[in-house]
Amino acid sequence: MDIRKFFFRYRSFTPIPLILIALVWARPSWGSLIGGALLVFLGESLRFWGVAYAGPATRTTKKVTCARLVTEGPYAYVRNPLYIGNFFVGLGFLVMAWAWMPWMLFVFFILFAFQYSAIVHLEEEFLFQKFGKVYRTFQAQVPRWIPRCSPYENKRKAIRPDWKMAFRSERNTFQTIGIVFLCILLRWQVL
Repeated sequence: MDIRKFFFRYRSFTPIPLILIALVWARPSWGSLIGGALLVFLGESLRFWGVAYAGPATRTTKKVTCARLVTEGPYAYVRNPLYIGNFFVGLGFLVMAWAWMPWMLFVFFILFAFQYSAIVHLEEEFLFQKFGKVYRTFQAQVPRWIPRCSPYENKRKAIRPDWKMAFRSERNTFQTIGIVFLCILLRWQVL
């Protein structure tokens, strides 16, 4: 199996070993809990905004698919808002746990960069094959990881965000965030 497809298919599960390690070695404090919670909130807010525009299919499928090229909302500023959101959520959990610092952050950065560079390469290949020149124009004007200051000018009819659908779609993510947060709190009390 292509490593890119493997990482795409199991992207929801690959962070689990690192989170478990962080929980075992957790040494949280009030400062780490508050700082980490703010990072998690930032990441999930970005994810929620992205899902409101892109819909649930972009985050729940096992293979790369896309009915429409989304260039509105956060996608008007950066091409991978969901993955940037994932980065901040994962970083936030590690900061909250404060395990094996600063080495855990180094491990997280390396693993995240490796996995998501593979996933993004696969998705960009798919998007170019499906949308051709339209995607290349968007790709040339909207950065992959560092947001641009002004929104991309969409020449098509803009779509509106669906906040109710985003809430339904992100329900499992909200639950996972709550469970991990509670586990870190419990670990803090057991120290």
